[in-house]
Amino acid sequence: MIRVLLAEDQAMVRGALAALLGMESDIEIVGAAADGDTAWNELRRLTPDILVTDIEMPGASGLELARRVQHHGLPVRVVIVTTFARAGFLRRALDSGVAGYLLKDAPAEQLADALRQVHRGGRAIDPQLALEAWTESDPLSEREREVLRLAGEGMSSGDIAARMNLSQGTVRNYLSECIGKLGVGNRIEAYRLARQKGWL
Repeated sequence: MIRVLLAEDQAMVRGALAALLGMESDIEIVGAAADGDTAWNELRRLTPDILVTDIEMPGASGLELARRVQHHGLPVRVVIVTTFARAGFLRRALDSGVAGYLLKDAPAEQLADALRQVHRGGRAIDPQLALEAWTESDPLSEREREVLRLAGEGMSSGDIAARMNLSQGTVRNYLSECIGKLGVGNRIEAYRLARQKGWL
């Protein structure tokens, strides 16, 4: 039996996934969480075989959960099921140790087959996204990404500096690097482009 924990903030999607996977004779839904922090607590309590998670949720994101699983050496395999059909997200997911990356509009039987494949130790990646993921690389460093994300959320350079324990000059340098690398005119355009590419 493949024991699965679901992490999805949209109740209807969470219910649909539970119902679809629950019809499979070899898959058992052991728990469901509506946010990343609850999912993390449930992961450690239930020790499922597989975590099926969205990327963006309140609290910890799906990528953050995958990184925690990797960091703590938990015997849980992570499968992302998302609407984000962007190569940048897939690359970051793979870097976080994710074993599966599927789109929500994929056929239901594809998800069950993917979970079986991942449970056997394999990987299940949307083939079109896999192809795109290696044609365009993410130019941003982790620090640049963090600064740009906060700037895109409306924080000033001073606020970002205080949050990240950096000088304002260093924050401005990071933002200038982002703008230059992405070939745009300002921090807002840089944020939008990086979001569109899946790099944030």
